[in-house]
Amino acid sequence: MPNTEFSSTILAWYDRHKRELPWRLNTDAYSVWLSEIILQQTRVAQGLPYYNRFIKKYPEVEDLARAPESEVLRLWQGLGYYSRARNLHRCAKVVVEQHQGHFPQTMEELRTLPGIGNYTAAAIASVAFGEAVPVVDGNVYRLLSRYFGISTDISSSKAFREFFKLAASLIDEERPGDFNQAMMEFGAIQCTPKQPGCDACPLQQNCLAYAEGLQTKLPVKNKKTKVKQRYFHYLLINGGNQILFRQRQEKDIWQGLYEFPLIESAKQHFLNELDHPILDQLREIDIVFNVEDKIHRHVLSHQVLNVNFVVINVDESSKKNLELKDYDWYGLEEAEALPKPVLIANYLDSYLNSIHLQ
Repeated sequence: MPNTEFSSTILAWYDRHKRELPWRLNTDAYSVWLSEIILQQTRVAQGLPYYNRFIKKYPEVEDLARAPESEVLRLWQGLGYYSRARNLHRCAKVVVEQHQGHFPQTMEELRTLPGIGNYTAAAIASVAFGEAVPVVDGNVYRLLSRYFGISTDISSSKAFREFFKLAASLIDEERPGDFNQAMMEFGAIQCTPKQPGCDACPLQQNCLAYAEGLQTKLPVKNKKTKVKQRYFHYLLINGGNQILFRQRQEKDIWQGLYEFPLIESAKQHFLNELDHPILDQLREIDIVFNVEDKIHRHVLSHQVLNVNFVVINVDESSKKNLELKDYDWYGLEEAEALPKPVLIANYLDSYLNSIHLQ
């Protein structure tokens, strides 16, 4: 199939099957950018309500730029990969302060903005400004590797250049934004990772993977990320309906979010087996620990957190004796409003429900 026929087939499929999504109703750069950042590492079904909440709260890039970071993180809560939210906020500020509220119009210029890489830059440039540059994401890798029978390891350094060049030769210069969205939509709906819809695929006749039965073998991805196990003990310390929190500052998971006092151990331990300055203080004032038997497993992209929550109630005199650097007391309503990892937010909700029912 010549390149022009491939492109026309993909576009014809897209015109018939594209999903009605709010960022497709108004293809201004702000809407496209916001949707692309939210949908990185996120399924459309999960990201859609977040997009709607963000666009309602911050209808223009200036609104987002003016917002406090803690508010942005709170609205993002539950989506994970919180560096995206921090970059989202930084990018909005740069667009307002350095570009008078207007996004640059080329892929090359867009890549200079915080949190915008090749894929997002190409998506904005093509959809919002009509630049004929291709997007290359997981869906595009999968579609092109199967259709053209490409066995290049997509985790290798040369893969992006190879697939970008191929996609650039296929792009419809009259409809570059639609073509890019068609490629991504086709990969998400038709040429799926598992059980692709080959029987009803309009590209079937010339698809090399289909002809040779290689759908499950392509794309090739050999690099496997090692998963790290971490062991957390979180202390929910309640002193007169105030709860201790601190904001995570280190360059680690959940930077900028709030958490209970944390004790991390090298392997799974019971709390009474650990030595830690926080525990030393609590032991000195004869505090009783209400330790859960349950271990909460929280799976991140490259880490698994094994988390034990410990509820500790302290009276006013004991509360005054606690000296925990970087931690502050927050009332129950204040605590609920803090931007938190979803693991902590869910546990706090269940705890507050339990004490309200007593």
